[in-house]
Amino acid sequence: MGSITRSFANNITTSGVLLPASLTNNSIANVTAYNAAIATGNMVLISSQTASNSASISFTTGINSTYKEYQFYFINVQPVSLGNYNFQFNMSTDSGSNYNVTKTSAFFVAYHDEADTTASITYDGGFDLAQSTSFQPLTSGVGNSADESASGSMSLFNPSSTTYVKHFIANTNCLRGDAIYGYNNYSAGYGNTTSAVNAVQFKFSTGNMNGNILMYGIV
Repeated sequence: MGSITRSFANNITTSGVLLPASLTNNSIANVTAYNAAIATGNMVLISSQTASNSASISFTTGINSTYKEYQFYFINVQPVSLGNYNFQFNMSTDSGSNYNVTKTSAFFVAYHDEADTTASITYDGGFDLAQSTSFQPLTSGVGNSADESASGSMSLFNPSSTTYVKHFIANTNCLRGDAIYGYNNYSAGYGNTTSAVNAVQFKFSTGNMNGNILMYGIV
């Protein structure tokens, strides 16, 4: 132990700086070697689509084994029809011929009105699924007035796996169409299939939509 201490001390200058000789590829202090061994990750934009009075937005290419995680970003998506409709999604294992993957999920919301009279956080069983092929809601109702829309993101993990189910996690914020409330929506679950998912579709529960959706791959 004494020889180790002396060796370490011999590699410290009088000002307390470690000399280069004290750093090796086996040392955590060798920052260059340490960082080179760890992938820091990058976001790669794969596709960007704009809806203008469109029935839906579908991503039918680019979802493959290249990436283990895909992230979708929703920017001011809005129903065209007057009302209070849910933004939702589904997955496909046949390149978009059918969007009917069986899903189990959970959904909860935090909300607060502009008048500062009502605020709460609650589990919403009306928006979750239990082994259902229906579209999964990502928001509670969104209005279509000039300032009403929803924005947020969703992660889909390892969709090309033929071993595991397909996990997803989403967080969106919306201005509801039936009241002046800000709704922060959280949904998560899994597509209960071991087949590769190779397409994803987004749409509102009723009518057409406006807005932008971007798809990124995570390296």
